[in-house]
Amino acid sequence: MVYRVAVVGATGAVGREILKTLAERNFPVSKVVALASARSVGQQISFGEKTVLTCQNLETFDFTGFDLGLFSPGAAISAVHAPRAAAAGCVVIDNTSHFRMDPDIPLIVPEVNPQHLHLFKKRRIIANPNCSTIQMLVALKPLHDIARIKRVVVATYQSVSGAGKEGMDELFAQSKGSFVNDPPLVEQFTKPIAFNCIPHIDKFMDDGFTKEEWKMAAETRKILDPDIKVVATCVRVPVFIGHAEAVHVEFERPITEAQARAAWKKMPGLSVFDKREDGGYITPLDAVHEDDVYVSRLRRDPTVEHGLAFWCVADNLRKGAALNAVQIAEALVKMKMLDKQAA
Repeated sequence: MVYRVAVVGATGAVGREILKTLAERNFPVSKVVALASARSVGQQISFGEKTVLTCQNLETFDFTGFDLGLFSPGAAISAVHAPRAAAAGCVVIDNTSHFRMDPDIPLIVPEVNPQHLHLFKKRRIIANPNCSTIQMLVALKPLHDIARIKRVVVATYQSVSGAGKEGMDELFAQSKGSFVNDPPLVEQFTKPIAFNCIPHIDKFMDDGFTKEEWKMAAETRKILDPDIKVVATCVRVPVFIGHAEAVHVEFERPITEAQARAAWKKMPGLSVFDKREDGGYITPLDAVHEDDVYVSRLRRDPTVEHGLAFWCVADNLRKGAALNAVQIAEALVKMKMLDKQAA
């Protein structure tokens, strides 16, 4: 079977990565269209090495006859057009935050909770989790299966690509400007990001946490286990691509470092690179363009009875967004869940 696929938000960083990933993984397509706002109509976008797509207008596009819609246009736009696509018979995989906590819509990391995929049939929409949540849960799932997680304390170090192309441009401009004494132009972030760290991602909530920090806790409970307690501090750092996390986990039962390593080695999409020597760990720069989630710096946490600490890194545009969405699509194909309208 081959499928008709619409990529929504195709001109953005994640949209381009989705097109690249679909081509690289030879997803079975009979037709691919690139959709974006009216101002992007006519723009040329690559799909693989030999195909160039001409961007079409999302506002006027008819999804009838399309099997799959991969959405990353922003939450407000997905709120309008994802249900419209679903009503036309298209299965939507949405990268934005809009549908993630809807009880009727599954929130999926294919290596972690594929058993929830069938729930998409009610609304024909599947939500892609937050980038930081995805990589953390790929690392946590095999440990949870062994010793059951009680509590997670995580600090994230998130690249500017999480704020889109505009965030990357701002880091570049500020970095370049610092060498010629240009005053930093601050538009995408609340303070200068070049040579700085900003402990603020998304909006502040009444309890003092940011929405990004709330997402990590709420999404972990929805995807992995409603009883897990999570406290997060999310920080924007002057890195172009790649999110890193320092993760401290408390378990209900004893778990050794050896058990954790053995479980990680069996986990699809996870690689262990952990040598207790100079350079024996993965950094965000090492993970760019890589599909796997990487774990390093595993050690026992002596401050709790059953605790481990580790470092976790992934390319946020790939596993944190585009790749996870394409893997959801691949799972739907493998489990024969896409409509048989495909030809």
